[in-house]
Amino acid sequence: MRILALESSCDETAAAVVEDGRTVLSNVVASQVEEHRLYGGVVPEIASRRHCEAVCGVTREALAQAGMALHDVDALAVTAAPGLIGALLVGVSYMKGLALAAKKPLVPVHHLRSHIAANYITFPDLEPPFLCLVVSGGHSHIIEVKSWTDLHVIGRTRDDAAGEAFDKAARAMGMPYPGGVEMDRVAETGNDKAFSLPRPSVDGAPYDFSFSGLKTAVINLLHNAAQRGETVHIPDLAASYRRAVVECLTRSFLLAARDTGAKTLVIAGGVSANRLLRRELEAACKERELRFCRPDLSLCGDNAAMVGSQAYFEYQAGSRATMALNARASMDIAASF
Repeated sequence: MRILALESSCDETAAAVVEDGRTVLSNVVASQVEEHRLYGGVVPEIASRRHCEAVCGVTREALAQAGMALHDVDALAVTAAPGLIGALLVGVSYMKGLALAAKKPLVPVHHLRSHIAANYITFPDLEPPFLCLVVSGGHSHIIEVKSWTDLHVIGRTRDDAAGEAFDKAARAMGMPYPGGVEMDRVAETGNDKAFSLPRPSVDGAPYDFSFSGLKTAVINLLHNAAQRGETVHIPDLAASYRRAVVECLTRSFLLAARDTGAKTLVIAGGVSANRLLRRELEAACKERELRFCRPDLSLCGDNAAMVGSQAYFEYQAGSRATMALNARASMDIAASF
């Protein structure tokens, strides 16, 4: 089964054709990073307008790269939640029109489910059940994946997402947007024991995260140093901060794995590209004799191949959208459209 999928939840306009949920026939991404870098972050209004400009082009290119016409695909899929509402509306409206004109079924897909599905492409033999840590600019969740379409959150951030914590701290350190990527690069050259930073936890909720206090600690450290006229060695601070965030993530994730008896641990989302997070979890899983899966780097960020992958399993479960489908800025991963 071949699915034409579209992703437009934030600042990437992406289209892909995926066969049977595992094989990527094409994967096209139009990035807006350079434009949003001017503002130090994503500007929702600009993102929505750029999606309008790019959506037709990426869809045509995805079909062309797959060597197909629209009538050759079996179904269409689109990210319908969660995300920036204006950005989502562009994708949902476009694919509803395309589905109506082509008389093709339309499958609505949850953005976080898609990120998890990126691992189904990287690891064709991966099947539920497993435990997944989804970490991105807007989300930090520990999710029990019981089946392809039965997923439940057992841990989440109480404030900032891990990606947001990286980006804001990186900006305070003078790094360009997207800060998390730059911090990861700079941190590779620093001493991660140079600065003593907190490892916040949530009382009574051992699987949950809290990053706002850690982020504030770094900002205060930088402000205090500036007031005293001192120079902070940024690579060391970046390495120390990255270490603190990763330790918070791995601590809760490994505890949840122990308590649930999970035999396979999976990571997904933009922050799953973080080099230290990958190294730490790979080593921990090897020590505990657990299977560890992480997406190819090309599939960590927002893309449409992951949407097409999850859409295949949603389609098999009977999910179809009507023309009443609407975008949602927020939506629980366990909910249905």
